Amino acid sequence: MKLVLASSNHGKLEELRGLLADSGIELIAQSDLGVSDADETATTFVENALIKARHACQITGLPALADDSGICVDALHGAPGLYSARYAGQHGDAARNIDKLLEAMKDVPDDQRSAHFYCVLVLLRHANDPQPLIVEGEWRGHILHERRGSGGHGYDPVFFDPRYGQSAAEMALDFKNTLSHRGQALVQLRERLRTVVL
Repeated sequence: MKLVLASSNHGKLEELRGLLADSGIELIAQSDLGVSDADETATTFVENALIKARHACQITGLPALADDSGICVDALHGAPGLYSARYAGQHGDAARNIDKLLEAMKDVPDDQRSAHFYCVLVLLRHANDPQPLIVEGEWRGHILHERRGSGGHGYDPVFFDPRYGQSAAEMALDFKNTLSHRGQALVQLRERLRTVVL
């Protein structure tokens, strides 16, 4: 079974391939098929994921999987949220995004630094699929005062899970995938795919 990943984010591709490794699903990056990123013009995660999946389906003719995700910080009224990847202006500049987040949080006390990662996955069987598969996951934690760890991607170095005493960037990838918002969503998607014909 082949699926196009409607993203050019190599960190997401690596995570999702790991999570789907024994599923019989071959995940192909849209960039490998000459597909550029879709314009994310919606105001919710799920709508953006639908836009991305439909764009990849239309161009490739293959089923497409799209992820839209971000980090939502309670003290910042849910920001960066939908704009997590371009929080500091340029899309995908993780270092600057983290710098901006730490600056925005510099005077926020420890007991008010709660945050969560959110992920929605959308699978379209074809561009006009009237019944997309939609699953979601959430990973709760809080924002550190400084970076910790060298793994992961995005905001992982400043996202701390107090249950395990580690930032997401300090966790082994396999372990992180059992906890993460994306991992939770993938578990649900795999379950749904058992009864769906692509």
